[in-house]
Amino acid sequence: MNIAGRVGLIALIAGLSGCASTPIHYHTLVSPSSVTSTRLPPAPFLIDVMAVGVPVQIDQPQWVVRLGANSVGVLEGERWGAPLSDELRSALSAELTQRLNTQDTSGLTPSSDKPVLRIKVQVRRFDSWPGRQVELYANWSLSFADDAPPGHLICEGQFREDAPGSYVQLATAQQRVVTTMGTRIADDARKWWLSRSTGCTCLSKPVSSAPCCPP
Repeated sequence: MNIAGRVGLIALIAGLSGCASTPIHYHTLVSPSSVTSTRLPPAPFLIDVMAVGVPVQIDQPQWVVRLGANSVGVLEGERWGAPLSDELRSALSAELTQRLNTQDTSGLTPSSDKPVLRIKVQVRRFDSWPGRQVELYANWSLSFADDAPPGHLICEGQFREDAPGSYVQLATAQQRVVTTMGTRIADDARKWWLSRSTGCTCLSKPVSSAPCCPP
């Protein structure tokens, strides 16, 4: 083997060794407070938290973070504990069941004595800026399975949390924005139950000058 070949082989082995020694941290969006928080009065309906839609750009096992206005980075050592859509659905389910004091019937056969509210969330943006902040923009729709005629409420929200410091602080901020969105959805759900003519609530801090609710 010539010198160039040996140098290339050594570089390849060093690269593989470096990758193998890189620690991998797994993160969840389920906030501990969602499990331990005090429950509010029970809602007179069950919920069905459906699969959460996420942009394809961030639908990866690794964290995809913002590096600037036009660039992103993939952090091999920071990963989701489950597919991002599942992490979001689990976090929202935990928060909504606590906030509404009800049961998520997703994947189950619900009892017939209570109506079921279907909750569908579509994440439009989920931007994480290391050392700076986390921004989340999403739409959600609410509809009762037994509505006749069928009706639904469509809302949107923009949420932001500061995240100075390490990836640990960034992970905490990610949990907080999802928790805040769950609070918004729960408030919308209670109002939608009382009056099908109600609009969306505005409890989030808008990221920009755009309204937090559609007109």
